[in-house]
Amino acid sequence: MIEGYIPKEQRKKILLLTDDIRLQSGVGNVGKELVLNTSHRYNWINLGAAIGHPDKGKRFDLSEEISKIKGVEDPYVHVLPHDGYGDPALIKHLIKHEQIDAIFLITDPRYFTWLFQIENEIRKKTPIIYLNIWDDYPAPMYNQAFYESCDALLGISKQTVNINKLVLGKKAKGKVIEYVPHGMNDEMFFPVDENDKNYKDFKKQVLGGKEAEFILFFNSRNIRRKSIPDTILAWKYFIDQLPKEKANKCFFILHTELVSDAGTDLLAVSHYIFGKDYKNIIFSTSKIAAPQLNYLYNIADAQILLTSNEGWGLALTEAMLAGTPIIANVTGGMQDQMRFEDENGNWIDFDADFPSNHTGKYKKCGKWSFPVFPSNRSLVGSPPTPYIWDDRCNPEDATVQIMNLYNMTREERKELGKTGREWATSDEAGFTAKHMAQRAIKYIDQTLETFQPRAKFEFINVNTIEEKKLPHKLLY
Repeated sequence: MIEGYIPKEQRKKILLLTDDIRLQSGVGNVGKELVLNTSHRYNWINLGAAIGHPDKGKRFDLSEEISKIKGVEDPYVHVLPHDGYGDPALIKHLIKHEQIDAIFLITDPRYFTWLFQIENEIRKKTPIIYLNIWDDYPAPMYNQAFYESCDALLGISKQTVNINKLVLGKKAKGKVIEYVPHGMNDEMFFPVDENDKNYKDFKKQVLGGKEAEFILFFNSRNIRRKSIPDTILAWKYFIDQLPKEKANKCFFILHTELVSDAGTDLLAVSHYIFGKDYKNIIFSTSKIAAPQLNYLYNIADAQILLTSNEGWGLALTEAMLAGTPIIANVTGGMQDQMRFEDENGNWIDFDADFPSNHTGKYKKCGKWSFPVFPSNRSLVGSPPTPYIWDDRCNPEDATVQIMNLYNMTREERKELGKTGREWATSDEAGFTAKHMAQRAIKYIDQTLETFQPRAKFEFINVNTIEEKKLPHKLLY
């Protein structure tokens, strides 16, 4: 019997609004791991989103498949494919006819504006739980109404938890606001035996049979904030410092789209920076299964992510679980994965006076981490998100960290990666699917037990207008 098991007929039923958990996407994978590892505790219905979903209007029962995977006797997991995350009429219909006990949200709050607009009606009977994220400061006061519309705010980064509290202020009272970092399957991402024939064959295929002394890996979307051109530039600066015979044994593998309207033309970038000789840059553009992705993390000597805005950075988590060191810009949730220490040796936490370590206040971090601190912060925005820091780092600073790793032996790098996996799977970090589920269960249960239905109406003093002002320092 699985610990905490509840028979199906006694479980609470939760409506999960996120990407289709059968598909490969960041939030879809998180939703899938959450459902898999709590299927003994809750019944789940996933309104599974995808752009132009080909299965829209159908219903899929995954219960039997999940029973085989997790060994749960009687799971209840259904997926209702949809073009988006829902609409008021559909949600009201599902709450009524599926007898939903709670709504669980994952992804950017702007996708749920329509839901927050009807929260007064929804929360008269049904609590809203939001596994939420925000990439950077200043605290997004424009999200206040969104956060107020939820009964529980589970922040995936320490920064997000602090942001939730700062934005809500006194209105945080009575809400469940807790830290639930992303967790991935540590049995799917793990250090492989380098003598394994399948692994060796895969590596040979990727490298075209060439000998490699050092491999850098990038795995993320081709969008502007991922700073891929800067990363390629950092690679060029690194390669240019090596003798030709050494440079020819170094490879940079980028698993991403080659061209994207949201990003750039990476082939053109490589052409113009390197000329016809790409200096051993390898583009991996096809979708691959998790075992092959794990091989890529294992092939790598380091995973790099220089994103200027990053809520978490799942590629770093997967790399750490695979036993690979990480090079990352110090911003957002990536800070959590580097485990910076304060003057007392404790894993840093944030408050109004110290909302982020992107200023470089603390330098000591986990041995597996090779941080690149932003050289500048630019305040950018758009009408829906009027302001947010854009933390940019210098490619030259990233080159220094690439070179630091290059100057180690493969064995030394793997030993650092092993330390990173040990911490990521520990109770302190808990960046595994199992830990994420345990934390989620604790706070879902707490929310269900303490839920106070919204009153039928409330009085609002329109003569008193709160000053719209940031609740923290801008220089820290």
